[in-house]
Amino acid sequence: MERITATLEPQGYLALLAPHEVQALLSGLTAPQHELLRRCALAILHYGDHTDNAMQILREFDDFDVELIVRDQGAGLRLINAPASAFVDGEVIGGIGEHLFAVLRDLLYVSNVMQAPRHAALDTPQATTTAVFQLLRNAGVVDPAKDPHLVVCWGGHAIPRHEYDYTKEVGHQLGLRDLNVCTGCGPGAMKGPMKGATIGRAKQRTGPGRYLGITEPGIVAAEPPNPIVNELVIMPDIEKRLEAFVRLAQAIIIFPGGVGTTEELLYLLGLLLHPDNQDIRIPLLLTGPEGSEAYFEAVDRFVRETLGDAAATRFEVVIGDAATVARRIKMQVQETVVDRRERRQPLHFNWQLTIDAPYQEPFVVTHDSMAALQLFAHQPAYERGANLRRAFSGIVTGNVKPDGIAAIEALGPYEIAGDSRLLTAIDQLLSLFVAQGRMKINGSDYRPCYRLAA
Repeated sequence: MERITATLEPQGYLALLAPHEVQALLSGLTAPQHELLRRCALAILHYGDHTDNAMQILREFDDFDVELIVRDQGAGLRLINAPASAFVDGEVIGGIGEHLFAVLRDLLYVSNVMQAPRHAALDTPQATTTAVFQLLRNAGVVDPAKDPHLVVCWGGHAIPRHEYDYTKEVGHQLGLRDLNVCTGCGPGAMKGPMKGATIGRAKQRTGPGRYLGITEPGIVAAEPPNPIVNELVIMPDIEKRLEAFVRLAQAIIIFPGGVGTTEELLYLLGLLLHPDNQDIRIPLLLTGPEGSEAYFEAVDRFVRETLGDAAATRFEVVIGDAATVARRIKMQVQETVVDRRERRQPLHFNWQLTIDAPYQEPFVVTHDSMAALQLFAHQPAYERGANLRRAFSGIVTGNVKPDGIAAIEALGPYEIAGDSRLLTAIDQLLSLFVAQGRMKINGSDYRPCYRLAA
């Protein structure tokens, strides 16, 4: 495949830095952080090739590199042997350039600020939440000047065409109602709502709208930002990514998906089951096209068997009616705004939500940590939700993240142990995902990265 070497001039706040800030940037980019930047940049440049095999991309472009350069007190990038598909007449596509600098901005911020001495010990929930807020504020996402009416959409990147078309229609209906969209920024159900919303907003002449994508370095290679994303944030890990979603959302829609979508659902439902969050409003609606009834029936059954009937009361399901979905979400967003104003709470960031350490501590996925998970029915539902979320996070790692794929190739599948009732519920849901091709984009040749052991 053709390669291009090019220099990108500084963009955004990276174009105007004080001398000490330039020095901090240059000294802060360690070898591991450079490799992280290289992988993220390659994924962004490689968008559109419809593969979630990060290892294949890295092998194909093993000669790709990226260098941080300083010009006139600004930080630019030099791309070496980059995919030619990211360029037009020798110039990088504008949106891709924006995304590259967003990655640089966030990785450097985490390196030089969040890991500085005053942030070295994020050992309390309050400190971690403050760090999440500061990163989002630095990225310009938390900004009183911007429209806060944000609907988070979760769903799979490996979905069939009719499900993708439905996510576009829901997004279209949201755009007609002047709502902004936030997703995990990748393909599939992360792209469809944004694409539909652009048309809805164009019809209403309400401006381009906000299309916020939130990702993290470990997943970006499998789910690079789609071209519609006009605000991109790279959170340092999956836990902070999930916290960013729920702190920013005024309502959440979940489309059909696979393991990653279930991880997101478990995270949110687990939080809402915390005693301190009983009165916190985060409207949650699950929806898909006609024919997706079996999927949502399986999800509902899984939630009831693992977290209890109370968890299933925190969401509603709408099948095949995009306009009804958008109307209900619009109404719920308006009610959320009223609720927060009555409580004298900001609209842009939900400080009220209690998120404790089990949902914030980064879960490092290894064969040992997966085997040590505590999946027991006697645990409080809030704690059980945290461990179930970790189990599904581990399967995501084994499915699509380069380090996880390499570990599975070397050591075999992860082993997940626990109560037989919980493991049976997990097995039934995952078997459905495999049968429906939801584990990878090319689901027909899926080999499980996990083994359930009662």
